[in-house]
Amino acid sequence: MTDTLNIPAHHRLYGRAKGKPLTAYQAGLMETVLPQFAISENPTEGHARVYLEIGFGAAEHVLHLARTHPDTLILGAEPFLNGVAKACAAIDAEGITNLRLHGSDVRDILSRLPDASLDRLYILFPDPWPKSRHRKRRLIQEDTIAEFARLLKPGGEWHFASDITDYVDWVLTRTARSPDFTWHPTPAQDFLAYPTDWPGTKYEKKAVKEGRTPHFFVFTRR
Repeated sequence: MTDTLNIPAHHRLYGRAKGKPLTAYQAGLMETVLPQFAISENPTEGHARVYLEIGFGAAEHVLHLARTHPDTLILGAEPFLNGVAKACAAIDAEGITNLRLHGSDVRDILSRLPDASLDRLYILFPDPWPKSRHRKRRLIQEDTIAEFARLLKPGGEWHFASDITDYVDWVLTRTARSPDFTWHPTPAQDFLAYPTDWPGTKYEKKAVKEGRTPHFFVFTRR
């Protein structure tokens, strides 16, 4: 059992965990579907390919992964319960079987994952915490980058996206200091180009509407 009481201060979950009240149908799914598709104590066992999306928001991208990679186990962690309810609704309506969910802070489950167990890891438009005094709350820190390196297979990919240039600089600076990841800013990895299989997300569309430019990066595990 993971000890969630000893999480360092800069690792604690900040921000809201619930928005609009869940409908009766959504609340029912949280009682029936979520327990069946919750991330288990050893979730990667028996699976050749595993992707993890941290903070999947309104679930557009994590569901896209599950639909387009049916032979891959997709793990999704999201503390925002309305997003978890949307993922559960899709599981219920479409019969999705390769998606597992965690409705809280991803750091509760990272220790369950074995070394080199992930093929891809996605962090898309995380909360930027733009104020200087709040930057310690950002998910991506030196120690979490080291944890990503532990979890990814050699040659595995960490996909990161943000529309906040300060957070982009923050991540690039810390990743550049890591001995475990490479990033090659070539035309083939144009950070302003959308991924070819991008499904669109609520937060990305909001950023564009408000005049911010999404940036996309793929860091490769050495």
